[in-house]
Amino acid sequence: MNKLAVVAFGGNALLRSGQKGTYKEQIENVSNTCESLYSLIKQGYNLVIGHGNGPQVGNVMLQHEGGLQYNIPAMPMDFCVAETQGSIAHLIEMGFRNMFAKYGIEKNIVTLVTQVVVDKDDPMFKNPTKPVGPYYTREQAEAFAKENGSVYREDPKGNGWRKVVASPKPIEINNVGIVKQLSENGTVVVTVGGGGIPVIKENNGGIKGVEAVIDKDLASALTAIQIGADEFYILTDVPKVYINFRKPDEKALDVITVAEAKEYLAQGQFAEGSMAPKIRAGIMFVENGGKECVITEAGQLGNPSCGTRIVR
Repeated sequence: MNKLAVVAFGGNALLRSGQKGTYKEQIENVSNTCESLYSLIKQGYNLVIGHGNGPQVGNVMLQHEGGLQYNIPAMPMDFCVAETQGSIAHLIEMGFRNMFAKYGIEKNIVTLVTQVVVDKDDPMFKNPTKPVGPYYTREQAEAFAKENGSVYREDPKGNGWRKVVASPKPIEINNVGIVKQLSENGTVVVTVGGGGIPVIKENNGGIKGVEAVIDKDLASALTAIQIGADEFYILTDVPKVYINFRKPDEKALDVITVAEAKEYLAQGQFAEGSMAPKIRAGIMFVENGGKECVITEAGQLGNPSCGTRIVR
């Protein structure tokens, strides 16, 4: 029986530092990342793919804002996530299909536009901190806040004011049973794009979208747990995780236990908004039955000792 792995595409799998985010750039980046996953397929892995959408969803929000002058209403956050799930998955599907053609692999790949349930009482809704979309002047931000009730905060680097939304914890992946079934049959499945479309359950059993963004590593980890994946790969822009990063005593980590990972987190070794969420997602996966989490750069996947491995 093939092993099952969930792979979370980091931002550089789609858009690299210094790039403008053109279609051509994103196609090239995604193609290179998909090419690197050939080594896992060659080893007999069935794959489920998660991905981020930070720059892309920001661009969508800018496009919506540009449409206001033509009386085209801007769409809420859950709609923007859904929109980028589809567009990014299109690129990922092309990257995989081209890789399959190159190596003579007969596999299917399918994308599920995926809703992820969060708790309507999650404390993050009372203190939104995740910046999204374009920068505004203070006057613009105050006007928008009055108009739509959104929260805006000043960027600490002085770039202006940005809308901030909650980043609640994912608690349920809709249609995860279908993800499991498809992946076990050998189909590559793209799911929980951008952390998933954030929804809450209503008292009547229905759902509705909310103004939030879900961490894509946590959503991918939850998917990996719920489908019983053997391994969880988080692709980022460094080959390994470091402690004392960019200091004279910088040290790359090869294999660390969950307990060691928690201790490094407590020490503040990993930056919030960067490596810390990845470490938490890795801990979450291993603590809930996963064999190991590997954090590495996509190009390192052919190396059997690649990345930093979080184990029990």
